[in-house]
Amino acid sequence: MDSTLPSPVPTHPSGSDKLLAVLCHVSGFLGVALILPLVVYLVTKSDAGYVRANAREALNAHLSLMIYALVCLPFVLIVVGVPMLIALGLASAIFAIIAAIKASEGGTYIYPLCIRFVR
Repeated sequence: MDSTLPSPVPTHPSGSDKLLAVLCHVSGFLGVALILPLVVYLVTKSDAGYVRANAREALNAHLSLMIYALVCLPFVLIVVGVPMLIALGLASAIFAIIAAIKASEGGTYIYPLCIRFVR
């Protein structure tokens, strides 16, 4: 007899789970960058699933971007900070769109250069 267990069947997230995950990633465009992922993460904290993972990644990304922007602010006085902030904003928009697409496909996007505050 073969004692190996079959590999678990991957679960496919429901439509509402996908919507919550996508909204967490695009919350910066909606004006609730930190609030929405934080609320979704706290509500789904007991779950170890798809929505919680996406909310955690979005929350970490938004917190990291806030810190990066605060670091760039003093450089605005010597004019170098303006292009840095523009590049940061452009990169965050691109990464958020990529993450939303990945979440709509049922996956989780790991943001590059993201500090892991929430685990």
